Amino acid sequence: MAPYFGFRGGWLTFWITVACATDMTLFGYDQGVFGGVIVTDDFLNTLDLAGPEHTSTVGTVTAIYDIGCFLGAVIAIWMGERLGRKKTILIGTSIMTIGAIIQISAYSVAQMIIGRIIAGIGNGINTSTAPIWQSETSQIKWRGKLVIIEMICNIGGFSLSNWMTFGFSYLSGPISWRFPLAFQLVFMIILFSTVPWLPESPRWLIAQDMEDEAFDILAALEDKDVNDPFILAQHKEIVYAVQYERQYSVGWMDLLRGKTGANGGTSTIRRLILGMGTQAMQQISGINVFSYYLPTVLISSVGLDNKLARLLAACNSVSYLLFSLIAIPNVERWGRRKLMIFGAAGLCFCCLMITALLAFNFPETYSNSKQIASASIVFFFLYYVFFGIGWQGVPWLYPVEINSLSMRSKGAAMGTATNWIFNFMVVEITPIGIQNLGWRFYIIWCIFNLLFIPTVYLFYPETAGRTLEDIDRYFREQPGLLVYKDKDAISSKRPQKYIEHEQRELRRASSVDPGTLRKGSRIGSVSFDPAELGIKDLEKV
Repeated sequence: MAPYFGFRGGWLTFWITVACATDMTLFGYDQGVFGGVIVTDDFLNTLDLAGPEHTSTVGTVTAIYDIGCFLGAVIAIWMGERLGRKKTILIGTSIMTIGAIIQISAYSVAQMIIGRIIAGIGNGINTSTAPIWQSETSQIKWRGKLVIIEMICNIGGFSLSNWMTFGFSYLSGPISWRFPLAFQLVFMIILFSTVPWLPESPRWLIAQDMEDEAFDILAALEDKDVNDPFILAQHKEIVYAVQYERQYSVGWMDLLRGKTGANGGTSTIRRLILGMGTQAMQQISGINVFSYYLPTVLISSVGLDNKLARLLAACNSVSYLLFSLIAIPNVERWGRRKLMIFGAAGLCFCCLMITALLAFNFPETYSNSKQIASASIVFFFLYYVFFGIGWQGVPWLYPVEINSLSMRSKGAAMGTATNWIFNFMVVEITPIGIQNLGWRFYIIWCIFNLLFIPTVYLFYPETAGRTLEDIDRYFREQPGLLVYKDKDAISSKRPQKYIEHEQRELRRASSVDPGTLRKGSRIGSVSFDPAELGIKDLEKV
């Protein structure tokens, strides 16, 4: 039988996207489902969590999942490089399956906490790995769009969980919350059915000296012959990047101590911070105040009844999904920077209006206070529109793109770990914050979103339209910390100098015997010329 059931080119990429998108759909479903579960009477009674005196415990049971995800992301730092992208995802899915079964059968808070931690570990491993696998197997013109599509599937999972818990709220007894938790097993079955037969990342294979297999996969993904000049040139670029990183990479202990010395030519720490920063900003934008707790927010802050709050949360998730589609064509057209700046400005405006309108719902002196507070629902919906366009997908895409090959798994995992630890903080404080601060709680998120605008504008280089090797080349040139004055750094189109370099490599590959080039392009055989790679000064940190 032909490899990958005969799929090549676009169809092979499609099936990789199905697997990665299923993983992210599961992630979104898990994020949303518990928000509906914790307002279910049978769940609260079974676990003895009913009553305002248990608000803190409910917050902990909800947020502890994020601690598991954080631990999973940390585990993925070494697992992803040692085992590869596919095996890591399969291990993560197996762990999630165990955690899901424990949650489904829970009869105590302790059992539920254990189940959520275990499921979180698996999810942390998977969410650190799937975007890398997708990016490293995608053509440049599709890379950004496909990762954004994955994150839109995340929203699809979130929407599905909201409708699932809303529908089952009309039933009584254990099925009203156990079935919604059990439904996540469907996604795990799909992952076990697709991941094993799909190709490994060719970039990871080259880094592991498995170059023959990498050549075959590169050719299959591009639907070209293994001796095609494009495949040979692409392989050579990856080999150069691998060799450079092996020679000038920085150890973990040196990174933690901030010591890069002569090995700082790749701007490793800066790239890690940029990737982790996008994930931190995504969480402190306040998204999981609403993702985990929107029914609770609508009940506690706006004053809606349980059924209406659930229905609006479900309707909002559909709006969220539809408007997030805007990011697919524009993530390459507008670029990552513009999407994040536009999204942050919109989120700041929405949080400001939510704060102002909810302020009327707390003092008893206001007549019509409930009607005024209800107007905030419009801005809860609009908040998700701006978040879906600007901040849903880019923070997951950016750490994968910005980090070098040798740091890609580590950088993405550290970014994911950052996401989950900030996620835990937000989810843990939200019930208490709403209970104690009321409308003032939303001022926090307004200020954070305002600060994101200058942060992205000043410090974040554009990654749209570049190959992963282009981004390595940019950081080898030792760019300044402030990027906004560098037209090549902030352009959403591929800089001309990278296009010219690729054309030179293609001409070189076309004029050399393919067998000789394949043999000579192996990592141990490449003549490593720093000048050819665009390196100016390796001593400069």
